[in-house]
This record gives sequence, structure tokens and C-alpha cells, in this order.
Amino acid sequence: MAEDNDSLPTLHPVAGLRLGTTCAGFKVPGRRDLVVCALAEGTEVAAVFTRNAFRAAPVQVAEAHLARCAPRYLVINTGNANAGTGQSGLQAAHETCELLAAEAGCDAQAVLPFSTGVIGEPLPMAPMREGLPRALANLDEAGWSDAAHGILTTDTVPKGDSHRLLVDGKPLTVTGIAKGSGMIRPDMATMLAFVALDARVPQAVLAACLERAVEGSFNRITVDGDTSTNDACVLMATGQGELSVERAEGPTFEALCAAVGEVCESLARAIVRDGEGATKLIDVRVEGGRDRAECLQVAYAIAHSPLVKTAFFASDPNWGRILAVVGRAGLEELDIDAVELWLDEVCIVRRGGRAEDYTESAGQAVMSRNAITVRVVLGRGEVSDHVWTCDLSYDYVRINAEYRT
Repeated sequence: MAEDNDSLPTLHPVAGLRLGTTCAGFKVPGRRDLVVCALAEGTEVAAVFTRNAFRAAPVQVAEAHLARCAPRYLVINTGNANAGTGQSGLQAAHETCELLAAEAGCDAQAVLPFSTGVIGEPLPMAPMREGLPRALANLDEAGWSDAAHGILTTDTVPKGDSHRLLVDGKPLTVTGIAKGSGMIRPDMATMLAFVALDARVPQAVLAACLERAVEGSFNRITVDGDTSTNDACVLMATGQGELSVERAEGPTFEALCAAVGEVCESLARAIVRDGEGATKLIDVRVEGGRDRAECLQVAYAIAHSPLVKTAFFASDPNWGRILAVVGRAGLEELDIDAVELWLDEVCIVRRGGRAEDYTESAGQAVMSRNAITVRVVLGRGEVSDHVWTCDLSYDYVRINAEYRT
């Protein structure tokens, strides 16, 4: 059953990787909700997982399997997170791997399971048993778009990005998909993200590339400050292309990191832009800090403030709310006379108070935009950092109030 893929860019196939998607019926009949990804032999895989103490059963199993052998298959279901399910949840995650392994003819430990959806409900195995053969039958190198739809939960649009480029004169393809809309402060990766490339990259080098990409993308987004139990980001290198990157240093490695980072950043911004009920994408930039930690401390304080986020939803230039958050963010010995606050090109605060040349109409013009940069200049150092977030609307409350109904 074809779905509307118009909101996705062209997602280039990655040689050595095939995806199959089907409607298994985990939650909504007729909706794609089960994805299988088949990896060519020799594919290297790196992943990062949630830091939430209540890690979902599939996270625990995927991490354990990845440490033991090279994965050959990934399986992703939506509609049920298989989190907060105790020993029975672990059994269900292991059974999922065993079912796929039996169908595909591989070791169960070569399967990595991923789940997303409602927390605390047992994972139904009947849809898994019935759906896995259909998903495997649908495996296709061109299956990225259907897979992007198949991993969604409360998302309103699928999320994907893809690039083809030359590195050292050799072609490189990087393609990725992600899901995420609410319960977003990844603190490691995102809700779920799967990125693949066709270069030959040793696992340790791939892990270094993923760590850098995640830190500059998925670890710089927040919708509501909540870290999920199921977060995972997987980077796969099939080795089916001409490019080889053997060391985690040098210009070739830097070019690889830039390409993977660009895809991850695009996916991260798409998650925030599609935040539950969101109407605005907000880039909170903090400059002039003593270190990165205090820059992020201020940025997250702004990004998580309900008062600030609701003002953005209302397109209200209520700059006092931002000023108050900077003041209570917890920086010691903050010289308020050195602080500046900007909305895009408009300075709203200078020398501890409202900027002399600021006008309400100028602030209103910026707040009416659907993408806004909040810039805070602390005036106490040379370090800067930023966080992407979104506004807080009526629909965020409605979506989460109705999530299980």
C-alpha cells in the first residue's frame, strides 16, 4: 500500500542495505508499523542508546547483541515501546530476534530490535509473527521512504535526508531517516534514527564519527525536556562503495564526519520542527560563555521554559520572560550589565535592561516568523553553543492528553 512520500527529499539507496515495511497491526490497522533492515555481510554498525535509567527491553537487547557480533538485521516496530515491561519485555525482545533469525537464516544475536510507542504495555507478538515474513518479502534498496513512514508515532510527517558527494574523488552516499515529535530531549541521540553509508569504515572509526555527529545534532534538540526510554541512533557502513576511511583523523575522516553530520543535523531539525503541536523552530544561541557547559545551561533553561515557549506560540515579544530565565539559569557572578539578548537581528536587551533602540513593532515582526534565533551574549568568555527547540501550543497538551486514547 503506497503512502504519500511528497514531504521527503529523494532518499538515495545505499548499496548493501535493503528495507522492508509492512502493516502488522500493532496499534492502528492499515498503518505501516513494522520495518526490517537487512545489512550486507561485512557491514559495520555503531550505535548510541538512551541514558534513561528505565531503558526499554529492545534497547537492552540491541546493545548486548551489538557488543557480541556484527548485525545482519534491524527490526523496528511502532505502536508499542516495550518499555517498563520487566522480564516479559526482555523475553518479547529476544523472541522478536529469534523470529526474524528463523525467517532470515541468521543467528538471533545478529538481529537488533527497536521499538517505539506506548510505555508499559506488553508487546503483542502475534503482529510480529505475522508481519515479519511480509516485511522480509518487501526488502528493497529503494525502501527508505516507506520505512520513514513505518517508524512514525505522533509525528505528522516522515523525516529523511540523503546526500551523494565525492570524497577524495570517490563517490559516497549517506542516507538517513528518523522519527520523533514528543518526549524529546535525547541526551544521546534521538527517538529513533537510522543512518547508512556505503564506505568501508572500521567499527571504531564509525563510532567516533557517530559520536561527533550526534553531539552536534541530536544532542542539541529539545521539544519538552523529556528523555525517552527507547532512544537509539544507529550508523551503518556497508562497505559496498569505493571510499575507504581507515583512521579517525585526517581530511578523509573529516569529510566523512561532515557528510554524516549534515544528514544528522537535518534530521534533528526536522524532529524539532515537527514537535508535537509546534508552529515555530527556535534556535537558542548562547555566546560569550566561560565554557560550553554554562552556555548549554542557559540555552536549555530558555528552551525548557513554558513561559518562554508559550510566548513564542503567541508570537508575543514578551522579552522579560527570556531575561528572567537567563537570570535564574544558575550562573555564578553573572554581570547583568554585560548581557545582551537578541531576537534575530533585533537587540532587545543591552546593559541590563531594554535596549534604547528596541521597539515593540520590531520585536513583533520577528516573533511572527516561523523560524527564530534567540541569541544571548553573556559577555564573560569566548565560548558559544546552541540548542534547537520549538514553541508550546494547545495541541501539545491535546496530543499528550489523548496519547493512549
